[in-house]
Amino acid sequence: MNSSKTILITGCSTGIGYTTAVELKKRGHNVIATARKQDDVFRLQQEGFTAIQLDLADSNNIQQAVDSAVKLTDGKIDALFNNGAFGQPGAVEDLSRDVLRFQFETNLFGTHELTNLIIPLMRKQGHGRIIYNSSILGLVAMTYRGAYNASKFALEGLADTLRLELHGTNIHISLIEPGPILSNFRKNAFALYKKNIDPAHSYHKETYKVMEARLQKEGAVAPFTLSAEAVTEKVIHALEARQPKMRYYVTFPTYLFAFLKRILPMSWFDALLRKVQ
Repeated sequence: MNSSKTILITGCSTGIGYTTAVELKKRGHNVIATARKQDDVFRLQQEGFTAIQLDLADSNNIQQAVDSAVKLTDGKIDALFNNGAFGQPGAVEDLSRDVLRFQFETNLFGTHELTNLIIPLMRKQGHGRIIYNSSILGLVAMTYRGAYNASKFALEGLADTLRLELHGTNIHISLIEPGPILSNFRKNAFALYKKNIDPAHSYHKETYKVMEARLQKEGAVAPFTLSAEAVTEKVIHALEARQPKMRYYVTFPTYLFAFLKRILPMSWFDALLRKVQ
């Protein structure tokens, strides 16, 4: 393993962020774990983490969190893992402007703002790693996930551009693209579905019944689902490797759909995607 690094991680309350924070701490890295809710921050602190509150939908809070991180590290942040995100389910025609905007506030705009505050620190110290947790849905679009699809497609566009613009700075950009991972993602998505989608008055109300059952099901609902540790392994490589990869696929579906997207006619690929739930 390389020498200890200081890494700021967003979205550490549960799932990928929490699992990654735990493992990196075990490996001797200085982890600054962040969470949106103050109760989760207290819990992380009780578990021995350096933890601060960070809500990606709140610009003032992002600035405060970065100020706190700078004080805690004397301005030395070796890596940023942009993990915090959520998924808003629903057919595209049922997404209001406000709902779509809120999806982007966290998944894209907040992540972008945080990254832009960290880059000057990395430029000053002459090195850095910026790791984005994207998704298979940043590679291919799937039905009834339009808000999330769009946010991850946009995130990958920014990350790819940033990688080109930072060439020669010794600041490396990596995208991680997981497929199905066990987490609270569906539970949180179902809460947002109930809050923001009106299935009774939707053209898609029959399809929503199937989607509701899937979102409420416990455990894995898709084949080849892996634990959060599968993503953590990729984060470790992106953080510690001398030459981190630009992209890391996680789970068999990500490898498969990335391959099929390259070789299949678009009409065939669309027909396949329409069958994926």
